[in-house]
Amino acid sequence: MGQEIEHSHFRKQDFLEFEAHLHEETQLLGDYFQQNRFESGHPVAGFELEAWLIDREGQPLPANDRFLDVLDSDLVTPELALFNVELNCTPRSIQGRSLSKMQSELEKTWKKCQTAANKIDASLVTIGILPTIREQALILDNMSAMTRYRALNEGVRRLRKGDLIKLDIVGREKLKTWHEDVMLESAATSFQVHMQIPPTLAARTYNAAAILSAPMIAISANSPFMFGHDLWDETRIPVFEQAVSVSTTKDNSDARVTFGHNYVKESLLECFTENIERYPILLPEPLDPDPSHFSHLQLHNGTIWRWNRPLIGFDNKGKPHLRIEHRALPSGPTLVDMIANAALFYGMVQRFSHCSTPPESRLPFVHALDNFYQCARDGLRSDLRWFDGAHVNVRVLLTEKLIPTARRGLDELGVAHEDIEFYMGIIEQRLKSGQTGCAWQRAWAEKHGRDMKELTLAYRDNQTHGQPVHEWTL
Repeated sequence: MGQEIEHSHFRKQDFLEFEAHLHEETQLLGDYFQQNRFESGHPVAGFELEAWLIDREGQPLPANDRFLDVLDSDLVTPELALFNVELNCTPRSIQGRSLSKMQSELEKTWKKCQTAANKIDASLVTIGILPTIREQALILDNMSAMTRYRALNEGVRRLRKGDLIKLDIVGREKLKTWHEDVMLESAATSFQVHMQIPPTLAARTYNAAAILSAPMIAISANSPFMFGHDLWDETRIPVFEQAVSVSTTKDNSDARVTFGHNYVKESLLECFTENIERYPILLPEPLDPDPSHFSHLQLHNGTIWRWNRPLIGFDNKGKPHLRIEHRALPSGPTLVDMIANAALFYGMVQRFSHCSTPPESRLPFVHALDNFYQCARDGLRSDLRWFDGAHVNVRVLLTEKLIPTARRGLDELGVAHEDIEFYMGIIEQRLKSGQTGCAWQRAWAEKHGRDMKELTLAYRDNQTHGQPVHEWTL
């Protein structure tokens, strides 16, 4: 959904023409897979970070247009709501001091963003769900002025036939409400980790990302509160899934925000074929007719939000490459925490995709799916089904198996020892203390009361100081 479009209303002919282009491009993509025409170099890292603009009272400030005018940076773009923006990075080969360089670049961008925000009497904060967000802020008047967002809302309403969107979450407490439009999606912000991989490893990497999504979400959980209710450890997951729900099947097999339906068996082409078979076209925008640019395929894929999404991209010379976008991680708590989360993901996925026995052969997909939602609900308290029928607590699994696995994977990638020790040390200390962003928010509310304004301001102050979340005090 990164590309802007020109239209928000479409004719029947637009859908027919878009579908024809989509079939042509998907068929060509199949040829590319058969001919192995993708970039096959060393894995490359990247990310997208969604953040909130807040005012002095910790309330969401719908002013990203003014903020971006002041900032004037190609690395920062508007998000769905006027109180959200997205920070991007320069992709880097995962080796040497690439992780610390990513953090350094992010810190420089973040500093510029805070300076710009201060000029409009605001500040920026990264958190999965802003505790002070209220339903009355999630209105179309607060939607960013980009045609693709208006078109997305129209498309979702069309597929829902005008029905209201129901938000129904049962966690520590219950929340049930109805909403008119996709602005509900803007309540959930994420840290989306990208990994460009060679085609020979693409299927294995996709499957590894699915298996590892559960422990990743447990160690990174940062979204316990929504509209004042204490719900899941990572409430962002059900919020996003329900915010753009357009399912027409009893089993939700056509849900557009999804963990998926199975592992990839042969190649990522299976996902793009599934895109045509399962998902009606949302945005039939007339685009570049050259099928080798995959414009229609990319736009359609951008309206299907798998928690691990395959992507087709191009390098500076126009050669296509394959990426996995890991979308399960929340925004925050700090910049260093997020780079540590990315390091954990890269290291684990690298090792899993090179195991002599594919991990997906040892864990049925249905168990990977159940593990994901278990960890979204209960975080580090979760007990998982693991390889060969074993049952294990996720904290034990991370401590005894997955962090050592990540260290080995990062070493295989050629990441500098200093970076491995630094970032894995942060993960180990967070795991040892049990203090994720979610745990800190709940502990603060238990000690000081459920004052969402004061919680947000205390969170912002801790984030500003920059220490990883396991060092935060109450």
